[in-house]
Amino acid sequence: MDKEIHIGNIIVKGTPILLAPMEDVTDIAFRLLCKEMGADMVISEFVASDALVREVAMTQKKLRFEKEERPFGIQLFGNDKDTMVEAAKIIENYQPDFIDINWGCPVKKVALKGAGAGMLQNLDKLIDITSSIVKAVKIPVSVKTRLGWDENNKSIVELSERLQDVGIAALSIHGRTRCQMYRGVSDWTLIGKVKENPKIKIPIFGNGDICSAEQALFAKNTFGVDGIMIGRGAIGNPWIFNETKQLIENGITIPSPTVSQRLEMCKKHFHLAMKYKDERYAILAMRKHYKPYFREIANFKDIRIRLLTSNSIEDIEELFEYIALNFC
Repeated sequence: MDKEIHIGNIIVKGTPILLAPMEDVTDIAFRLLCKEMGADMVISEFVASDALVREVAMTQKKLRFEKEERPFGIQLFGNDKDTMVEAAKIIENYQPDFIDINWGCPVKKVALKGAGAGMLQNLDKLIDITSSIVKAVKIPVSVKTRLGWDENNKSIVELSERLQDVGIAALSIHGRTRCQMYRGVSDWTLIGKVKENPKIKIPIFGNGDICSAEQALFAKNTFGVDGIMIGRGAIGNPWIFNETKQLIENGITIPSPTVSQRLEMCKKHFHLAMKYKDERYAILAMRKHYKPYFREIANFKDIRIRLLTSNSIEDIEELFEYIALNFC
């Protein structure tokens, strides 16, 4: 019988491979591609609790999703308990499958205001807010966080127990401290210690520096996590989800996509972005993806620069045609 992972009432067979929430990256277009390519669960961009409560239109748009994305989670961040609880109730009305609380974002404008990873300096408040959200909604609540604030304050083993005690359904851990930001190498050792803790019964998902199926398999086998969360390694590479699933579940290695396949995926991504965003915002959103889609192609620099600076659909479509004729 296949192994099953339970996240509240959500059941995922085998080893869940999740798309990590990333601001300005995990919009509907990208999530749909990753889901199509094998991601078991996808999560929205960051939703600011105060902006949601104030009914800011751009924030409300982040709550939109398609049924094909299920099981789908909306990630919430903030630093005020009452506001976060009210925002969680609003999110629940949109009927996602779960809410994910962001206690891990390290960027200054979030963390230095006490939100995201900034809350790792105030664990009692972190637990109080988490507990209040769990009690306020009926859908499962998960948490994404980091090892701790800095090298001298790695609280994740203790924190994981406390989070479980207040009722979260799953925990995703990025193997860096807040002060590391995205520098250095992700340390999965403490993630493994959380998973080894006999008191921990909820699913533990590991995150950090997973850029290939082989790295995911190593992390799974070495640290025993219940699932793998992939973030930056999926940008321009949605195939990583199918590759990882096939390697972990079936021992099958899938060849890397050809330039032609990468071009077709990029074009599909571009058209999806146009479907869900205004033209200007879609063009800007795609600029984060061109370099990784077309990485390591010889003599491609000029084309990449043109993709990154073009401001019209027609120009970008012409560049896609040029790539097909000259690089595929």
